Amino acid sequence: MLNRRTAGRALGFSLLAGGTGLGCFSMAQAQAAVSLRIGTVVPKNSLYHQQLLEMGEAWRAAQGGGARFVVFTDGSQGGEAEIARRMRIGQLQGGLMSVVGLREIEPTVAALQNLPLLFRSWDELDHVREKMRPGMERRFLQKGFVVLGWGDAGWVRFFSKRAARRPDDFKRMKFFAWGSEPEQQAIMKSLGYTPVPLETADILPAAQTGMIEVLPSTPYFALASQVYESVPHMLEINWAPIVGALVVTQKAWDALSPSGQEALRQAGDKAGVQMRTRARQEVDEAVQAMVKRGLTVHRPSPEQLQEWQQLAENLYPRIRGSMVPADTFDEVFAHLRAYRASRPGR
Repeated sequence: MLNRRTAGRALGFSLLAGGTGLGCFSMAQAQAAVSLRIGTVVPKNSLYHQQLLEMGEAWRAAQGGGARFVVFTDGSQGGEAEIARRMRIGQLQGGLMSVVGLREIEPTVAALQNLPLLFRSWDELDHVREKMRPGMERRFLQKGFVVLGWGDAGWVRFFSKRAARRPDDFKRMKFFAWGSEPEQQAIMKSLGYTPVPLETADILPAAQTGMIEVLPSTPYFALASQVYESVPHMLEINWAPIVGALVVTQKAWDALSPSGQEALRQAGDKAGVQMRTRARQEVDEAVQAMVKRGLTVHRPSPEQLQEWQQLAENLYPRIRGSMVPADTFDEVFAHLRAYRASRPGR
């Protein structure tokens, strides 16, 4: 069924053409001219890039032969905050981003990624995300963005130039920090750490030159970017999940045909499932591949793990209301408590 905006366009094309046949031709031309330009910081030819390309092919087939789907990888359109800005001004129609960029649009999404050592398993994360998904997607829509699919990229581990196992060990080294997260930087500084705010494209050269000595990263990204060669020690601790989503602007969404919208939504949801499944499988594979090439893995002792847990719990009151909205923070903990209570002994 045509929405009001699409119906208005159809009527306008018919009047301008002066006849039904020519009007239909004009509609076809307008539909064929639709382009979706997607920005992301993921590496070219990575599993995430491949999923985007597959999704684009499914959408183009439904939208029409002249539709164009272009993916800009490797942060060529800037960091994630810049990608969000480019979507707002119409230079990009969509973005595959982690919470770092998504929170520039809707802050509540930070609850899925910015709570260290909270989630003990992927099952816990999946449960909380699905509970909160309808509300978050509704808030994105109110901001002018349509969420097409949710993905993740594995657990954040700490890669460093020198061996480090305890929280205090990292205070002697310079930490990569997202340039768009000043709240995180302020918290780190107050705890005695040295954050160096950068964008994704700056990570490799910064690690090579010693500008940063610690990189919180998923194993997959460390392997794909080969940054592990400059920070060859990894602390095996699941600090936090990297959660992301594919979003398009509502303006771009409204310009699609009904069949194009349906195909894009289905393909986006499928891509999200594939990204989550494959990324989780490849965490251990990526670590094994890096170990063969010189990475040293450090496993903290129970006592050291307790120090990390204590650090995380001390961080929660500071994160609540700053990095994560207070009501959303409370909602996450409520969902998690209910989930764990329903599965005693797990």
